[in-house]
Amino acid sequence: MTSNLVRPTTDPARPYPRRWAGLAVLCLSLLIVVMANTALIVAAPSMLRELQLTSTDLQWVIDGYTVPYAALMLLAGVLGDRYGRRRALLTGLAVFAAGAVFGSLAGTAAEVIGARITMGVGAAVIMPATLSLLVAMFPAAERPRAIAAWAATSGLAIALGPLLAGWLLEQHSWGSTFLVNVPIAAFAAAAALALVPPSRAEHVTRIDWVGGALSVAAVGALVAGIIEGFHFGWHATALGALTVAVLAGGGFVAWELRHPQPLLALGRVADRSVAGACLSVLLLFLTSFGAIYFVAQQFQFVFGYSPLETGLRLLPLATAVSIGSAVSGRVAPRLGARVAIGAGTAVAAIGVLTLTLLDDGSGYPVFLVALVLLGLGIGLAAPP
Repeated sequence: MTSNLVRPTTDPARPYPRRWAGLAVLCLSLLIVVMANTALIVAAPSMLRELQLTSTDLQWVIDGYTVPYAALMLLAGVLGDRYGRRRALLTGLAVFAAGAVFGSLAGTAAEVIGARITMGVGAAVIMPATLSLLVAMFPAAERPRAIAAWAATSGLAIALGPLLAGWLLEQHSWGSTFLVNVPIAAFAAAAALALVPPSRAEHVTRIDWVGGALSVAAVGALVAGIIEGFHFGWHATALGALTVAVLAGGGFVAWELRHPQPLLALGRVADRSVAGACLSVLLLFLTSFGAIYFVAQQFQFVFGYSPLETGLRLLPLATAVSIGSAVSGRVAPRLGARVAIGAGTAVAAIGVLTLTLLDDGSGYPVFLVALVLLGLGIGLAAPP
């Protein structure tokens, strides 16, 4: 999804009449993409026991989703712009649902990891399609509000995923946390056919397959190398992956600079404001996922909370995200996105720092303060 491929296809004077209903469909699609990660945080202990997973198995069950999701997103976005954004959304939902079905039936670590990889591929198609469709449906005057709602959905899903998973695990096995995605994806697909207009970037006549391959290799190797290094040590495997990432990344930049229709408009990425905002939000969400994973494990393994109790105790995070998003919606238009993102990341950082100071003797009220600060930070920073 390049910067020159998300131009609106609707007439600004006559915007799509059902755009707000369509936005709800796009947000629902994005919701399950994010919840697929956060729900697993609560389900992990049950999977660990029932499937007899090793710590390495569990790590790749979690990260088997992240690697293809990150690696394929750029190429998947461009393919959606070329061949149809709604078609891409429907395809992504179908692949995502297929992976969820496979995951619910899995009986071994390899099968669960395979299911998570499949879901990650589907998510990589869904996410950029939702944003491209949003830009195509909304006129410029309404687009900031629509993007704020879209971005806030990601923040809400971070906290709602554990709650839904906890509720399901009270009555069902861990497979239910996979299977619940199927009816949601099916409903989103049916609603998309009814409420989301088809659109594409008509001026895109060719796909930069070389750039796509290099971007997949660079991002995939980078994410895999970081995961491997932090969790299992900076040995030959991790360092080899990072070396591949550097080489592929350098090749990607060199290729994109000479391609007539580049996969990514590097000129815009080089802009300090754009690059800084993207990097800040990226680090915010990476930190948030890690913090929530830590808190969920602390609640279940140390405090002895059930999955549902864990989900309920994480719910204030979602409330704080909603409040932060509402404040950001008022602050950002007046003071600028830079202020909102800066304030949000600072507040979230204080929340994460608070978590690092806690120990096994810290009670829930102290965790609550940290979660509220983290949620407010996410809400403030994400919408701009």
